[in-house]
This record gives sequence, structure tokens and C-alpha cells, in this order.
Amino acid sequence: MSVHVPRDDVGAPRAQAGPNPQHLLTTLLGEYLDSADASLPSMAVVAMLREFGISEPSARAALSRLTKRGLIAVRGSGRPPVYHLTPQAIARHRVRMDHFLSFGAHPPLWTGDWVTVSFSIPQSGQAQSGQAPRHAVRKALGALGFARLYDSVWIRPGSDSGPVTQALRDILDDVDGARWSVMNTRFAEETGPHGPAAAYDLAGLASAYEAFIVQYSHLRAAVREGEIDATRALVVRTSVMDSWRKFPDIDPNLPEHLLPVPWPRQAARELMLEIHSALGSLAEARLIEVATPYWPDAASWITHFQASEDPVATPVGGGG
Repeated sequence: MSVHVPRDDVGAPRAQAGPNPQHLLTTLLGEYLDSADASLPSMAVVAMLREFGISEPSARAALSRLTKRGLIAVRGSGRPPVYHLTPQAIARHRVRMDHFLSFGAHPPLWTGDWVTVSFSIPQSGQAQSGQAPRHAVRKALGALGFARLYDSVWIRPGSDSGPVTQALRDILDDVDGARWSVMNTRFAEETGPHGPAAAYDLAGLASAYEAFIVQYSHLRAAVREGEIDATRALVVRTSVMDSWRKFPDIDPNLPEHLLPVPWPRQAARELMLEIHSALGSLAEARLIEVATPYWPDAASWITHFQASEDPVATPVGGGG
């Protein structure tokens, strides 16, 4: 059993292995732009992504795909094209950046409540007749943060059953013979091999956090020694966030008593925050430097996000 598959952001690219220009561009826009009024020339985007070894064709393909997804929009009809973040994307960026940077700051408030879903979809005449709705249900449950405890029993922490109830109605109400139930439950024995934590691949998640720590510990040492210049700061700070941003989606944020000891999330978070905070101004300066030849007023719009002490991310820097 595995950690749930996260719901894609509306307009955001799906996760995939290997270099992903869409993800890099999404991270850059979320980290360093905070205004829908900024007019972003396409060549400035090409220059930004070139810092990460992304070719011009791949950069333009990323622009095109993010435009189709509604994250950015073309402004006017000039050539070469000029883009801007949509107001909806700005709002989504702010919420997501707050989430990324504050995730794991405090243990969740725990009431012992779980939402449990059980469903049955009959296999009639043709072998594949029940596969499409079954796949749709599993996809919807994963997107809503549920994990499979048993074949057709899925759980998630908390008590809000409204979204999953609506999702199941949308998928199964017209499927002949389908039955489903949404329940607010408590486990008689939460801990142990038969408790709810068995639905999650916590060992795999811990390994992912540990790999993150191994990957970036040398970078933290270099930051502390003052060895990172602006050119490198942009690349590594963005890479750290691009690597960290998966954790709020794949980590179910279970209460502490259900987690293995030691649990590496806090060490990974502290590592991310130290690098992210220390390199913010340098990374912003480098992004302005590479964008300005194609975007003369880049310094008026480019900024950077950082974690504040409350902890909610707030934009600092440029005056856009």
C-alpha cells in the first residue's frame, strides 16, 4: 500500500521523473513573481530556464503548455509574445507557496477522526465493464488524500466527508449495482500493524526525506561557508524548492503517535528552510540579471518568497 497520489493543481503540470521544464517554470513563477500586472517577454523566460540547462525549444514548449493549462496567458498580439500570470494563478501560487513553506512546522491537531470510504462495483457481463468506474473512484480518492487500507476500503485523517461524498455521487450514481458508503470512524487500536498507518508506505516516505537530506546537506555546508554565488544560488534554491514541493502532497501528515521513530521530516524541513532563506536575495538578483536584457523593468517585478516566523510565506523584495 502506498502514499496517496496527490491531486494536481488546477493548471499545474503533473509530476514525472527526470528534468521537467514545466515544473521548473512553475516553481520559478511561484517563487519570484507576485503580480498579474507584470508583462513577461518570452525571451526572458527562455533566459531564465537556460540557467537550468533547459533549451529554447523546451522552454517555449513549457510556456505553451502552461498557457493551455491556464497558469499564464498571452498579453496582446505582439511578436514575440508577452505573457502574464493570471490573477487566479497568482492566488493559487500564494496559497501553494504558503503550504510548501509552512508544511511540517507543527504537528497536526488530532481528534482521532478518520473518513472511511467503502465501495462495491459489480463485474457484469463483460470483464472490463466495472474497470472504468473503479479506476475513476480510485483516482478521485487518491486525489482527495485517501489511502487504500483494504481493496475497497480507503481512509484519510480528519472528519470532512463532503468532498468525497460528492465525488462518489458524481462517479457512481449512474453505475448499475454500485454501492458505496462514507463514514466518520475511529479505530479501536490506532497503533500496530492492523491500524490505519498500514495504509501508508511510511518507510518509503521516510526514505524520500532521508534522500532529500543526503542530497542537500553538502549544499547547506557551502551556504554556511559563504561559498554560493548568485549564479549558483538561483539554480540550487529553485532546485531545493522543486524537490521539497512534492512532500506536502505525498506526506499524509499523520499524527506523531502513528509515525516511526525517528521521523526525518523535521530535519528535512529545517535543511530546506535554511537554504531557501539564506539564498533568497542572491537568487532574486541573478534572476533579474539574466532577465533584464529581454525585460528592462524586470527589477520592478521580480521578488522572492520566504518563510515567515508565524510560519506563513510572505513575498519580499521587488516592488511589483
